[in-house]
Amino acid sequence: MTREERRAWITSRLHPIADYDPSLANPLRSDFDLNPGLKVDNPHALRPAAVLVGLVEHDDGPTILLTRRSDTLRSHTGQIAFPGGRCDPGETPWGTALREAQEEVGLDPAHVTVAGLLHGYQTVTGFHVTPVVGFIDPRATFTPSPEEVADVFETPFDFLMDPANHQRQHREVPGGPRRHFYAMPWNDRFIWGATAGMLRSLYDALHDESGRTPSE
Repeated sequence: MTREERRAWITSRLHPIADYDPSLANPLRSDFDLNPGLKVDNPHALRPAAVLVGLVEHDDGPTILLTRRSDTLRSHTGQIAFPGGRCDPGETPWGTALREAQEEVGLDPAHVTVAGLLHGYQTVTGFHVTPVVGFIDPRATFTPSPEEVADVFETPFDFLMDPANHQRQHREVPGGPRRHFYAMPWNDRFIWGATAGMLRSLYDALHDESGRTPSE
């Protein structure tokens, strides 16, 4: 599959930003997908956020841009995440994703072509996250903000989109029920939780019921 064919295929499976309507954008995916017994809060009370699911278009195959959160942050310390954060009032999800990527890893928005949106994702911490998929020019450079990001790295797209690498794991929550989640360990990186859940959402959006891509 050529770069142009891959772009066309991915874009065709996403929700166009031109059709985005925040009043109708209730999250359809969530941390509760693998935990149906947990309580689901009112989606209208969720705090809006967005992340950039960035595909770096290298000649030898695309990668997905990820970060490891700083060890000094108050929440989700050291976890693997997409660049992203809370939406400012009146800000679009793609505006948030590009702004946060610039603040967190120094990614120039001029190097990103927004392709579209995935279904909104509800986190157990009370956020409605809109994953914004974008194509990143491989000439882009990254400079992590030390206050927010300990490391920035790229993981092969083909690895993350291979369902054989989509593990289902669980952890015991003190005083609560066992929590199940997706995990996609890659080398020494443990990609799990909402980040892995959104990657699984991307996989589901890209593949038909047979699980085959257009190149197969």
